Amino acid sequence: MTRTSARETFISCVIDALQEAETQLPRDVKEALARAAKAETSERAKEQLYAILENIKLAAAAGLPMCQDTGIPIFSLEIGRETSIDFNLKEALATAVRRATDLVPLREHAVDPITRVSSDEPLFDALYNICDGDELSVAVLVKGAGSENVSALGMLEPTQDVASFVLKTVCENGGKPCPPIIVGLGIGSTFDGSARLAKKTLFRSLDEKENAFEAQMLEQINNLGIGPMGLGGRTTALRVFVEKAPCHTAMLPVAVAIQCWADRKARFRIKL
Repeated sequence: MTRTSARETFISCVIDALQEAETQLPRDVKEALARAAKAETSERAKEQLYAILENIKLAAAAGLPMCQDTGIPIFSLEIGRETSIDFNLKEALATAVRRATDLVPLREHAVDPITRVSSDEPLFDALYNICDGDELSVAVLVKGAGSENVSALGMLEPTQDVASFVLKTVCENGGKPCPPIIVGLGIGSTFDGSARLAKKTLFRSLDEKENAFEAQMLEQINNLGIGPMGLGGRTTALRVFVEKAPCHTAMLPVAVAIQCWADRKARFRIKL
């Protein structure tokens, strides 16, 4: 495969993944929402969840984004050691996001952080990891501003309670992130490392088996009673994911990455 064709193939696959993520919610998320709707005892909560499920159905049928906030694409790239990539991956991702803005379409919402003037630079983030193999695996997560705005990072003292910080973050923000939410926790590492850990968890499937701490946090979050869209109910969160790493003895970094009900994800593998 020539350099040009490899780059164009990669860009095309990224655009297709963005189209899928924006218009079709993954099976695990739809099933979790359906289970929550059946389990809810509050009629108002049921109405919100069934409205969400209908919205998902209509978006998929029309091939249109399921939310007016088409979000920030977050890419996770697993690069095989034997993969031969002779083009700039970051530049190719930027090109794909630019093209997808017209094709999907995505909302043009990038601005300069100081002047707030519209920016021509495409808005996205990317996580890179080297692994075994000869393939490039790419996952995309679309994250809306409503959920990103309420994510939090705390440099706790070692004696402070992680659960209290998480519950305070969720409780203070109520319905802002459009619950039911998915909560990703990064515990340990460093200031920026904990945030990367938290964001990384959101790529995981809701079908994955939860550990005892994740189950405990999910129960405590749902006991807050915030409910779907913040209108009350048993389902404030669908899942809690935790990723941890060693940290300095004098530190306890904790990051809370919150994703809205529109847990938009897609992935693909390619040999270049």
